[in-house]
Amino acid sequence: MIPKLNEYEVRVLGALLEKDMSTPEYYPLSLNALVNACNQKSNRDPVVSYAAETVESALDSLREKKLVLIHTGGDNRVPKYSHRLSETLNLGNRELAILCELLLRGPQTPGELNSRARRLHAFDELAAVESCLDRLMTWDPQALAVKLPRQPGARESRYAHLLSGEPTVPETAAEPRPFERPESVGERLARLEAEVEALRNAVQRLEMDFREFRKQFE
Repeated sequence: MIPKLNEYEVRVLGALLEKDMSTPEYYPLSLNALVNACNQKSNRDPVVSYAAETVESALDSLREKKLVLIHTGGDNRVPKYSHRLSETLNLGNRELAILCELLLRGPQTPGELNSRARRLHAFDELAAVESCLDRLMTWDPQALAVKLPRQPGARESRYAHLLSGEPTVPETAAEPRPFERPESVGERLARLEAEVEALRNAVQRLEMDFREFRKQFE
């Protein structure tokens, strides 16, 4: 079991994983390269603007959780960082590709994942993505993904990662009110007359109270 990650750790881990799979020739990453990867505007939701100190703090926390390694010495003139997701969770490339997209872009449908994860792993068909999601939802020793309730009007359900714990599901749109028959002219007049009568009675009570109040000074 791995501890729950915060939003900064999720973005840092997702960025490391993405660069490992998409541009291995530039991996591991220096702190500066990792900050740029976290803050890039493509393939990210939400787009963020982390300072180097924020990323460094997340790296320190991830190292304590045994999800990140630091490489120093040798040819590394500056420290570089790599993830340990595959070793820690025993994940293959298919699972890593799907998990990476969920870390970087939040909840998505199988169709969206099939399209976006191709740059990391070439899935043969949509069914392969769905099968991968099923494995992540039943991963041992802990589930890594969950299927969210389908949103009103949506054709597909979305999936989210569980590395930050159970995701917050937005409240569904309010149920449409049942059809109400419009008031007839007679019903509207009767309602207005009742409201006028209630107002007239209220005014009469105020007048009586005012007269009683004046008597105290006569």
